[in-house]
Amino acid sequence: MLLLEFSILIGMILIGSQMKGIGLGVMGMLGLSIFVFVFGMKPGDPPIDVMLVIMAIVSTAATLQACGGLDYLVKLAEKVIRSNPSNIVFIAPFTVYFFCLFAGTAHLLYSLLPIISEVAAKKRIRPERPLSISVIASHLAITGSPMSAATAAFAGATILAYPGALIDIMKICIPACLIGIFIGCLVVLKKGKELVDDPIFIEKMKDPEFARSLDSEDIGEEKVLRKGAKTSVVIFSIAVLMIVLAGAFPQLLPTFEAGTASLVLKANGELQMVGVISMVTLTASALMMLITKTSAIEVTKMSLFTSMATAVVSVFGVVWMSSTFMGHNEVVIKGFMTEIVSAHPWTFAIAVFILGALMFSQAATTKTMMPLGIALGLPHPALIAIFPAVNSDFVLPGYPTLLAAINFDRTGSTKIGKFVVNHSFMIPGLVAIGTAVAAGFLLGAVLL
Repeated sequence: MLLLEFSILIGMILIGSQMKGIGLGVMGMLGLSIFVFVFGMKPGDPPIDVMLVIMAIVSTAATLQACGGLDYLVKLAEKVIRSNPSNIVFIAPFTVYFFCLFAGTAHLLYSLLPIISEVAAKKRIRPERPLSISVIASHLAITGSPMSAATAAFAGATILAYPGALIDIMKICIPACLIGIFIGCLVVLKKGKELVDDPIFIEKMKDPEFARSLDSEDIGEEKVLRKGAKTSVVIFSIAVLMIVLAGAFPQLLPTFEAGTASLVLKANGELQMVGVISMVTLTASALMMLITKTSAIEVTKMSLFTSMATAVVSVFGVVWMSSTFMGHNEVVIKGFMTEIVSAHPWTFAIAVFILGALMFSQAATTKTMMPLGIALGLPHPALIAIFPAVNSDFVLPGYPTLLAAINFDRTGSTKIGKFVVNHSFMIPGLVAIGTAVAAGFLLGAVLL
């Protein structure tokens, strides 16, 4: 029976991931309905905390986008990337990482991909090299950013849930992921043929118009920033700082009468990080709109706001289905995995990585797998070290950031291979995440 139930779980995830959009969420609900009404499983708890955090954080990022703040950040990143084109294989991914870490979203990458591709091609550096590791860097930035839903879920009420959890995550995951990105850069430094020797590029260069456009010095008309763009970035920065301070010094937050734990309050009356993040981010959103005179309706038209709805539905369905399956089969799963994971904690990273590759969502993978890690008795430092493994959404080349990088590479060097999984992002992704997890275990042993 367990194998049948597991087959349904994986089947719903695979079908949903192929449907794109809200497909993962609705197929998750279909799987949940089968579990409850056909197999008689007791429904698990829906991931309300993660959904609230996604709505709050992404709505605030959408407000930053509407105010022109994201355009300002992209402008800064473009200056950094163009400043040293010869070293773009190193400059681009680290620039992408820090900007996505600050914003808590990989959506900044879409505006930077054509710049990275263009700068690399002009220097006759194979664009596949900086593009592939930059995509992986944008994903790794999510695990460590105080403004990401995955990090908020991990540090929140139902997973780590101890004072200073957010700071511990940042303290381990940020340097570990930076080490992973650096090793990934070294791996792609000589990846593939040199651009001038690539037969696809040589063929493309026979087109005079393509050759002229590639060697043109025209970098396009500079986008005029909206009035208040810089102000919105300052407000967003203050919100990030306040969340970090709240995680580092929970004693600074107000406390209330002790009682039953809830979504926003702990049993001892302290505020949960879910509530803190929601209040701080949406307050920042309100201030950005008021001070920069940005219409609230305009915020709802932003691409980030639309993506928020997709993310919420996806997490709602797939995590609720997964938590129901895990809860119903907890005894069997724990019995199977406890001995292996207790002896070799790093093996849990493999399970996290595999599910992350199927779920296409760091937040959903975090909410599904990390409570299982707690149940298996993994210590907090080990779970934090394993956290970057949720970024395995690059394995199946259907994630938007991968497809965008392929489309923006006019030279044709960034591609999906004949066997689908042998694509441009596989090697740098495996190396960067594997290194980040290993570095996380070492740093955890020293710092925690």
